[in-house]
Amino acid sequence: MHILLLMHARPGTIPLFASLLDECISTKSLQKLKQIHAKTILLNISSHSFLRTKLVAAYASCSQMHEAHTLFFFTSRQPTFLYNSLIRAHSALNQSSQSLAIFHHMLIAQKPFDIFTLPPVLKSCSHLSDLALGRQLHGAVLVNGYSSDLANNNSLICMYGKCGELECAKKVFDEMPVRSYVSWSALMVGYEKFGMALEVLALFEKMVEMRMEVDDVTLTTVLTTCSREGMVEKGKEVFEKMEERFGVKPKLEHYTCMVDMLGKAGLVEEAEELAMGMELETDMALWNALLAACRVHGKVEVAERVERRFVGRA
Repeated sequence: MHILLLMHARPGTIPLFASLLDECISTKSLQKLKQIHAKTILLNISSHSFLRTKLVAAYASCSQMHEAHTLFFFTSRQPTFLYNSLIRAHSALNQSSQSLAIFHHMLIAQKPFDIFTLPPVLKSCSHLSDLALGRQLHGAVLVNGYSSDLANNNSLICMYGKCGELECAKKVFDEMPVRSYVSWSALMVGYEKFGMALEVLALFEKMVEMRMEVDDVTLTTVLTTCSREGMVEKGKEVFEKMEERFGVKPKLEHYTCMVDMLGKAGLVEEAEELAMGMELETDMALWNALLAACRVHGKVEVAERVERRFVGRA
């Protein structure tokens, strides 16, 4: 039954609309959410506490944070999952300060956090390099019995890695009862950020040996490492195997890593051929990498061809 055909609130209306809002949360359909919200207003049920919490969560899932916060302010019942929704949404949008502010408000309101609360909070700590808070959250993970939870452990690895505490990140990794490819990738990102190329490649080779899933983030980390360390042959080998071996179609960031790597190694024409042959929409990061190589290696002709390409597009 289409919601716009429901003319009056009848028994079962609240569960029906709650179910529809749950669907909006999972599909992130803003258009459908607005239709449902409008209908709840027409039926005079939008202020129902249960539906109000669902509306807040739905708007947050659709990244409509102004609407989510407005509804949250007028919601009398503010359970843990509602705070989680706002924290997670802000974290997903890289609004780390706002995410931590909601978490702080949650603590002041003496709301208990659950197993889903801390991963997005730890992600926000990672973005802000807030190691002090990250350590406190690690304590909370241990005290509350979440140390065997995959999502919490992955978030701890990411937080410690981005804050430069790589021994702590490795310790969490080593003590995990179960690991996913995200666990490996998070540790590799930390090693790459601080120039630990051997550790990055050792982890990658172990993943391949164990036939683990390898995603685009992992491959970007490996290619970035190869570019930084001038490991051209290894970079080419990984790039050429991406789709066939790992099932990952190269994205713009992978091409940019390759162009940067080839350009730094003086293989400017090869970098140009790769960039010019791309079927993807390019950005300035890729062309800047190629032009930088032209300047360093005196490849005026290549720079002129790149310039003509831009002029031709203008």
